[in-house]
Amino acid sequence: MEIISSIPELRRRIEAFRAGGAGPGTEPGSLSVGFVPTMGWLHNGHLALVRTARKADDLVVVSIFVNPIQFGPGEDYDRYPRDLERDAGMTSAAEADLLFVPSTAEMYPVGHSTTVEVVGGLTGHLCGASRPGHFRGVTTVVAKLLNIVRPRRAYFGWKDAQQLLVVRRMVRDLNLGVEIVGVPTVREPDGLAMSSRNGYLSGQERLAARAIPRSLERVRFMIQNGERDAATIRREAAGIVAAEPLLAIDYLAVVDGNTLEEIERIRGTVMVALAVHAGKTRLIDNIRMEVGG
Repeated sequence: MEIISSIPELRRRIEAFRAGGAGPGTEPGSLSVGFVPTMGWLHNGHLALVRTARKADDLVVVSIFVNPIQFGPGEDYDRYPRDLERDAGMTSAAEADLLFVPSTAEMYPVGHSTTVEVVGGLTGHLCGASRPGHFRGVTTVVAKLLNIVRPRRAYFGWKDAQQLLVVRRMVRDLNLGVEIVGVPTVREPDGLAMSSRNGYLSGQERLAARAIPRSLERVRFMIQNGERDAATIRREAAGIVAAEPLLAIDYLAVVDGNTLEEIERIRGTVMVALAVHAGKTRLIDNIRMEVGG
């Protein structure tokens, strides 16, 4: 695996790969590039994205970039964990081909003044309401990265479901021609969704955080057994989380799984999503289900 920090060098390497083909009889340009954007401090959830790309694409590119413009005032940009040697070893073991690690100056040179924003229902609530400007930062950096790599496919985890849907809408609206592939959430043995921020949790907070997946599994069971009232589902999930004094709910919503609009009756594609503070750490999780009328 090769580590590259320069945009022009990454483009040269990818274009050389595309031009070279896979050997005799393979037309130049026929090989596919898969792309996994990350902020580093990798875990098995990230590696699931890389392995999924490895199965589908001929060249796998992973990026590590802690994007400053998606963090709000007082958030954890400065303390976000960074360990390139660790992450490079994990990325190589997952059989990525290229690891792109740009500096902030490389991604946002002096005078940078362009942003990309998806407006409307997809970004107006859930994490968009709690973190104003967050998704503008996400879509700006993802648009730049997709323009740099020009992959056939890019891979995102369903744990960050709102992010995945926002990026998918941006790609569609801007005719970028990239398939956005969603990969199922990877969880710890006790059900907690894997996250780079789990390492912030104290021992007691980590134990309390188990209430998050427990609440989701409870409402999954209720829906599978016929409960169709969204308010009842919200109350049940909220009660389980609120029973842990170390947890504070930021939001807990039952929404259409495609538009993210709040719903009253559970049918079609449904998502139960929540964000919870455990001490100073904000954790998100969700379940997404197909439900008959």
